[in-house]
Amino acid sequence: MTKPKAFGRDGVSMAARIAAIPGGYLLVSLICACLARLLPVDRVEAVTVSMLISFLLYALILLWVFAARSVVKLWLWMAAAAMPAGTVLLISLWTGGRL
Repeated sequence: MTKPKAFGRDGVSMAARIAAIPGGYLLVSLICACLARLLPVDRVEAVTVSMLISFLLYALILLWVFAARSVVKLWLWMAAAAMPAGTVLLISLWTGGRL
């Protein structure tokens, strides 16, 4: 019986993928907040719709995290997706209300 490697290449890759779970949560939270502020409906309805979309989006991101071949590309994609969402949210907060 062979002993699994504790700190091998696969261990680092798996650790990076596990760390992508909170990163995916952060990404989905940013997108959810942007949707809640940008949807042209009442505030309660916008929050409800954005939360329903966030459940689907988070499940899709988690599937993609564990299917990605490169951890570096995974993190770069998540950072690239978070930048516009964070920028839109920041601008929306600076303007003092929903866009």
